[in-house]
Amino acid sequence: MTDISEHAGQDLLAGQPLRTVERDGVHYTLLGTAHVSAASVQAVEQAIASGRFDAVAVELDPQRLQALTDPDALARLDLIEVIRNNRIALFAANLALAAYQRRLAEQLGIEPGAELKRAVLLAREHGLPVHLIDREVGLTFRRASQRLGFFGKLRLVAGLGAGLFSSEDVGEDEIEKLKQGDMLESSFGEFASESPALYETIIGERDRYMATRLREARADDQRNVLAVVGAGHLAGLARHLEDDTEAPALLREQLEAVPKKRNIPWLTLAILAVVLAGIGLGFWKGGMGMGAHMLATWALYTGGLAGIGALLAGSHPLSILTAIVVAPFKPFRLSIPTGAFSALVETRLRRPAYSDFLRLRDDAQSLKGWYRNRVTRVVLTFMLTNIGSMLGLWLTGFTVYGKLAG
Repeated sequence: MTDISEHAGQDLLAGQPLRTVERDGVHYTLLGTAHVSAASVQAVEQAIASGRFDAVAVELDPQRLQALTDPDALARLDLIEVIRNNRIALFAANLALAAYQRRLAEQLGIEPGAELKRAVLLAREHGLPVHLIDREVGLTFRRASQRLGFFGKLRLVAGLGAGLFSSEDVGEDEIEKLKQGDMLESSFGEFASESPALYETIIGERDRYMATRLREARADDQRNVLAVVGAGHLAGLARHLEDDTEAPALLREQLEAVPKKRNIPWLTLAILAVVLAGIGLGFWKGGMGMGAHMLATWALYTGGLAGIGALLAGSHPLSILTAIVVAPFKPFRLSIPTGAFSALVETRLRRPAYSDFLRLRDDAQSLKGWYRNRVTRVVLTFMLTNIGSMLGLWLTGFTVYGKLAG
């Protein structure tokens, strides 16, 4: 039997959005919170202090909990391993989220997610088990990215970039949406609501994932569980917690899977084919002179624009030289971006200091900070070198095609 009530427990949490679900002998109290509300922090404190609950679940994953409770964790990050494992784009996305949260904290006077952090700390003080039920942010980003097309990914990057470098206050409308919604959704701005694929991955899938984790964490000595989640998740979480019948372990595995696509860059391959065929035809039709000229054009455009990208990132001269030398060899390393090489050199030559990591959240809020901080400058080196290399590839393709067509 299931009881779902939007304002249950008026004696304990008057005025707070609630759902209650009874399943498999466990009574779940789902407390909807606003991630930027002092009232939500007070509601969490009252609920846990009441002594009515045997366990506390929160809308966090281990990485986000560490970010809330251990700000120095970034200082222990191995940036070289991040680059080698091709996770620098995800690292940049996390920086965007951190910068957005810091802007909110400064504007509203409360740390976003303070009620989640408080729930964990209070539960531990009371000796209550804590369940982290949200999906890892990295998994959510990767699954979302796979569901977007080329232009969708460009819009996603643009949206994150806008949030990264914006110094303006967060608008009232956006704050109201945040009070009723979700931190990740708000970080992407209007793009999340305009893109069904992104919205489903960021909100819909996570509703089901958290319901699955609650079912999976069930224990005989935990009959009354308090789940603290963003208010925007209440309806979906309650519905899945009540209705889902699939085995939770199997369902969680499905929701964590990131299908390995055959990552074949067809557009890049097509342009490369045009360029290489054009160079070959140049040697055949115009002799050594035309062929050599086309090869020089290829090297000049790809290497030159990659080097300009690294230069605009404020990279070390040897990082710029690396970009210039490596970019023309794109046909021999399709899966490794040019920016990875220049970023590795930049990290080796200007290894970020402990203080760079400590200032990371603050420096990520402004363009000046990005150039001042050695960590973010590595990210800039990676991104701008790749953009330059890509532009060089396209420009060469158009140039070679124009010469042959003419």
